[in-house]
Amino acid sequence: MDKMPKWADVILTPLISLFLAFAISALVILAIGESPWEALKTMVTGALGSSYGWGFTLYYTTNFIFTGLAVAVAYHASLFNIGGEGQAGLGGLGVALVCLFIPWPHWSLALLGAIAGGALFGAAWAYIPAILQAKRGSHIVITTIMFNFIAAALLNWALVNWLRPVGSMDPASANFPAATHLPKITDMFAGVGIEWGNHTPANVTFFVALLACVGVWLLIWRTRLGYEIRAFGKSETAARYAGISPTRITVIAMLISGGLAGMMATNNVMGEAERLVLNNVEGAGFIGIAVALMGRNHPFGVLLAALLFGFLYQGGGELALWTSIPRELIIVIQALVILFTGALDNMVRMPLERFFTARRLGKRA
Repeated sequence: MDKMPKWADVILTPLISLFLAFAISALVILAIGESPWEALKTMVTGALGSSYGWGFTLYYTTNFIFTGLAVAVAYHASLFNIGGEGQAGLGGLGVALVCLFIPWPHWSLALLGAIAGGALFGAAWAYIPAILQAKRGSHIVITTIMFNFIAAALLNWALVNWLRPVGSMDPASANFPAATHLPKITDMFAGVGIEWGNHTPANVTFFVALLACVGVWLLIWRTRLGYEIRAFGKSETAARYAGISPTRITVIAMLISGGLAGMMATNNVMGEAERLVLNNVEGAGFIGIAVALMGRNHPFGVLLAALLFGFLYQGGGELALWTSIPRELIIVIQALVILFTGALDNMVRMPLERFFTARRLGKRA
């Protein structure tokens, strides 16, 4: 029997952890002589108070959805994939090759090709750590960390020696053709008569991310493969006894995970920059770990956690711009959220479990 209700595990525990993180952040803001209330108002107004702020918040949210889902799928197979940074970076290379070297007639076809290219390159970058884990016993955490650095070096080489236009000093690819440019949310809303803030990077990929959430939910909880992934993640011994191949599940779970991370590039490379640049992932691969942990590795939880971190990114930028609070404090707030929802999860969970257990026993008495 569960020690506490499912709703308390999925909703109440993260909310309490989030409250504690924000409470300590407020004390830090007080300590530097600023008003926590004014800081909160600035963040909310900057991230959610206008269509312009919403545009940037949804752009960051889209990135975090893909990397959060990537971590979540691997986690269900008891695999801790922290290589999302490298997989998303190589996914960007796949998206760039598809956009630059295939003459697409329309953005919709280009988007499908870019999704396939990003997913293929991301999955390929996850394949080697998966095989090393399944065949050689190399720990997936170590190999995926190492492959992040290898991916960064490979991407640097490709941009400087291969994709950089002749005569350009900027380590970036050429601009993608106009036919591959994705419609921004600004344009989509304008088409139905709704005015949206100009010059925001949010684009149609946000809706692709929502579809990815639905797809992952269907995969994990409504398919045989998803059942095998969860069974293997719960007990490898029991999975072997049931005829489930650990090698097969390890490789498939990591391929799906890497593919999801690679799909992120359709947002930041194709949808926003419209070319491939260095450091295009900007830490989203690592933020995906916190998103998955806070979202309890459920697609809906990942969506909500991604929205929270999108709010922190955009709101934090506004806070640094319009107040004397240093931008580094936003990193502190993000770190506190990660700390309480991840490393200190049991500090909140165990008292709640005791509370609900005592309540259940009291009702029986």
